[in-house]
Amino acid sequence: MNRQEFLKMALLAFPAMAASASRPAPSLHAPDGAVTDEHYWKLVRSEFPLSDEMTYLNTGSMGVSPYSVIEAIHRTMLRINTKAQYGGGDREAMVVLAGFVGADADEMVFTHNVTEGNNLVAQGLPLKAGDEVIMTQHEHVGGALPWLNRARHDGIVIKVIQLGVTGAATLAIIESAITAKTRALALPHIPCTIGQVLPAKDIAALARSRGIYSCFDGAHGPGMLNLDLHDIGCDFYASCCHKWMMGPKGTGFLYVRKERLDELKPIMVGASSETGWDMLSNPPVMKGYAPSAHRFYYGTQSAESYAGIEATVRFHETIGKQVIEDRGRYLANTLRKKLRALGDAVELVTPEEPFSRGAITAFRLRTMTMHKFQELAGKERFNIRTIPENNVNCIRISTHIYNQLEEIERFADLVKRCV
Repeated sequence: MNRQEFLKMALLAFPAMAASASRPAPSLHAPDGAVTDEHYWKLVRSEFPLSDEMTYLNTGSMGVSPYSVIEAIHRTMLRINTKAQYGGGDREAMVVLAGFVGADADEMVFTHNVTEGNNLVAQGLPLKAGDEVIMTQHEHVGGALPWLNRARHDGIVIKVIQLGVTGAATLAIIESAITAKTRALALPHIPCTIGQVLPAKDIAALARSRGIYSCFDGAHGPGMLNLDLHDIGCDFYASCCHKWMMGPKGTGFLYVRKERLDELKPIMVGASSETGWDMLSNPPVMKGYAPSAHRFYYGTQSAESYAGIEATVRFHETIGKQVIEDRGRYLANTLRKKLRALGDAVELVTPEEPFSRGAITAFRLRTMTMHKFQELAGKERFNIRTIPENNVNCIRISTHIYNQLEEIERFADLVKRCV
């Protein structure tokens, strides 16, 4: 019986066995030259419950969790319910996650998703009618709506820019859009549309030099890139753990730089948000906010989700953050070369500049619509995503560590048959 069958039996047939169902995974420490070592990546692939009948190229929508994460969630849930323990507690997982993204634990708060983090920032900043926020034409709905909603309620002004084809060009466009009324840059680190990596560190430095806030929608950063938030120097970074991090679904985090903590007003509060409260005093009072980003917590938390987050960080660290980034780029570059070889029939949308590319490849076919191609790809059992948002109208391919080189080659052959 293989590991997948054993785990499935434990979870479905004999739940009481699940606490001991986890077996040691094979050693995943990356050897020298691992990026192009296909034997090694087949070993990594065996640690995921992906069906062999499907080629999954859509991590940009949702990452697939390895067995170690699934098992950590199940063990923790079983323990809590067996012993009737309270399901809160997050400190250890937060310390691990903060180290993974290059932040301090007191600057981080768990959220359910990127959208929640974006809302906490958009609703909590001290903005008034007429204040300008600069955004792009490549926003995800969870990045755009929190700011559009603030504009609807309070009359702030959203200024929309296009992206340049290089990091320097994008930075120049942003700088030229800043006016005396600009109060914040609310930008995607890596847009969900075409996967262009923005020069986040330079953007944050520009914002500091102008005395304005730098706020990033970081849905695609951690797990794809070897992320270091202190090095980037931004004020706020909202992200999730269920895409490139491959963690539990419905989990995320918000980073709040220490120096900005008291400038971001908590909108939703509850247990753990405060330093004390008293309903018997006259008048009743909340004594103060927690002295860290934990002030943005409210209510019962999910211990099993935090266990899964800790497990997924350990999984990444076992392989190596930089090795994972390099592997994603290697597969994306391989696909890019094969698509470029097809000539004018394929329009590559993700920029040519190496810095501006990660593990996402976006392209258009001149021979058919993106919807028709997605239909054909589905029949060939490729799971991909099309991008209709903001009339970008392209095909998006995400490459991650469970993808194999032969899958990229088969996908490129499919595109070739369509041009």
